Amino acid sequence: MSSSDDDRQAAGTGFFSSVDDVSARLAAVGYLASTAVATTVFLADRLGKPLLVEGPAGVGKTELAKAVARVGAARLVRLQCYEGIDESRALYEWNHAKQLLRITAGREESWDEARTDIFGEEFLLTRPLLTAIRGDEPTVLLIDETDKADLEVEGLLLEVLGDFQVTVPELGTITATRRPFVLLTSNASRELSEALRRRCLFLHLDYPEPELERRIVALKVPGLDEVLAASLVQVVGALRAMDLRKAPSVAETVDWARTLLALGAGTLDDAVVRASLGVVLKHQDDIVAATRKLTLA
Repeated sequence: MSSSDDDRQAAGTGFFSSVDDVSARLAAVGYLASTAVATTVFLADRLGKPLLVEGPAGVGKTELAKAVARVGAARLVRLQCYEGIDESRALYEWNHAKQLLRITAGREESWDEARTDIFGEEFLLTRPLLTAIRGDEPTVLLIDETDKADLEVEGLLLEVLGDFQVTVPELGTITATRRPFVLLTSNASRELSEALRRRCLFLHLDYPEPELERRIVALKVPGLDEVLAASLVQVVGALRAMDLRKAPSVAETVDWARTLLALGAGTLDDAVVRASLGVVLKHQDDIVAATRKLTLA
């Protein structure tokens, strides 16, 4: 193998061989990807770049990471972001209780001897970022809902995603020997920093086109009549066009399809919609508004 081949292999995770391979293998595990999605996933894999996927809740951002992990037979390491998350929850912390026991047990030792001992691997509690960096097996690192984290956490991510390394003052710098496939999600509740965006490839994932959503329904709920599935997707599209507090997600479209199948519904008439609208709309004012505006044939 040439040095350039070595460089390409080191840069990427090697899960996929082409854009078509991405589409086919994701579909095989139940994730139907558009050409734009498949292309961006392939480039992230080939270039070894983190992938930032932004879009409304419920369009399949997290599921994309899970699907890539299944395709690559990789371990999925997930960092769920939230307001107030800090380095100890994202990166690592020391097992203080165990350290205290060790100090107590070694009363005869000098502090220099005890300090060298208690800041060793035995006392290190790895969190998702460090776990993914240290792994020597295929890994997908999912940093979920990045926009919910504070700016300080973004600063932490810059080192991790820029050089795929983590600095632990007591142990030194830990560099990834096998880069994980990194996927960050954002619901765009706040603007992410330009520095973080520069380190990533970007993909905006919106609600799917009607034909793709119909295919998703057919894949997830194979027993549903095709005409009914098409009507369902049409109604969901009309709901998303309304000014609602929470538009239906793709997962809720699938749930509605399963509901119709369970009810034995043959058509999506007014009575069926009114009886089951709570499957896709989760706020009473949304249900009232939708019931008033929907006109079904």
